[in-house]
Amino acid sequence: MRRMPKLFGTDGVRGKPGKDLTAELALRLGAACGSLVGEGTVLLARDTRESGPFLAAALAAGFMAQGVDVLDAGVAPTPAVSYLVGRLGLRAGGVVSASHNPAEDNGIKFLDEKGDKFSEAMEDEVEARLSADHPLPLRFGRLTFREDVLEIYIQHLVASLPGKFPRWKVVLDCAHGATYRTAPEAFTRSGLEVVVTGAEPNGRNINDGVGSQHPEALREAVLRHGAVAGFAFDGDGDRCLAVTEEGVILGGDEMLAIFARDLPPGQTVVGTVMTNGGLEAYLKDRGLRLLRTPVGDRHVAAAMEAHGAPFGGESSGHVIIRAFARTGDGTLTALQLLQKMKEHGRPLGELIRDFRPWPSVQKAIPLPAGFFYRKEDVQDLLEAAEKALSGSGRILVRPSGTEPVLRVLVEGRDGDRVQATAAWLVDALAERMGSGK
Repeated sequence: MRRMPKLFGTDGVRGKPGKDLTAELALRLGAACGSLVGEGTVLLARDTRESGPFLAAALAAGFMAQGVDVLDAGVAPTPAVSYLVGRLGLRAGGVVSASHNPAEDNGIKFLDEKGDKFSEAMEDEVEARLSADHPLPLRFGRLTFREDVLEIYIQHLVASLPGKFPRWKVVLDCAHGATYRTAPEAFTRSGLEVVVTGAEPNGRNINDGVGSQHPEALREAVLRHGAVAGFAFDGDGDRCLAVTEEGVILGGDEMLAIFARDLPPGQTVVGTVMTNGGLEAYLKDRGLRLLRTPVGDRHVAAAMEAHGAPFGGESSGHVIIRAFARTGDGTLTALQLLQKMKEHGRPLGELIRDFRPWPSVQKAIPLPAGFFYRKEDVQDLLEAAEKALSGSGRILVRPSGTEPVLRVLVEGRDGDRVQATAAWLVDALAERMGSGK
């Protein structure tokens, strides 16, 4: 089955700058969002891609064409915009970034007046207003460049800690992205000795062999420098992966396990459909509940607020710490992990020693152009794969919200069975899609 896709995906609008993500589209998105949020001020930021300035300029022009004032923070992490929108009492935030995607991609996402990612309903409304004729405002908006507001965000990060750390050596990989200034500054002010990599953006090297998509480089740096830990961020700074002093790479599930270890029984931790079954078992053993949501940190954030959950996140490294943030914040996550080390007097590797993730295989199958995945079209394949696991695991197949691929997850207690089942299912799905069924 084929249909026209929605403009907004899992995390905003993504595309190739100048091709399907044009200055005209950015202008129209800014005008549509401006007409929705109304008079007031929005905060605008971008990551380090060379396409960022022209898209941000067009987005700002769209806002101003609807009488909305714009504070341009320049290069700044998405979580900084989330925090500052609420802190400064602004109407909304706009971020030009494609997060963990390569430099040749870019995107646009919006945050509401509380600092939350736009809901699907709000995105649908923006999309509906794209082709509308917007009346001229009584006044056009003003543009003010305010990189100085990032100081407020850095102070917030440092204030999340009860005190300074010992003079621990820590390695940061900033992915040549939006955290390249804010993260090292926050860590240094927190008393740490910081070794910084991935902090020389040139517009084309964001996420290129560095950052949370390539943690092997961070692992090598941690071991070479004898650091107590290392942290890798993605292009817009809302993800974080950690590396222990022994060189073990920790993802979102492992970090949630560390944060949850001190929670009293009865509490809820929020994950997604991609969260490893081993974390669910780990939490259950401690009298805690895992609540799963669809993929996307906005879904996690909404569930956390609805259920009063203190921690939530995604396996990819989006972790939300509700006491300090409304969205994933890689720098905050890293600082709070170090705080757990300080509180327990134990390294990260020991804090995660009793967590056993289930063996898992994740694959991405390219989607044919215009192909629309429907579960009912492959239900027979899914049932056969589930039968092969003999009730000792789970299977998830879903289209990506950020890339033209079908994501396949197979996990269970028996690693060999998981590997064999995943290999068969990926081949069967690829053949089925290739047949156009």
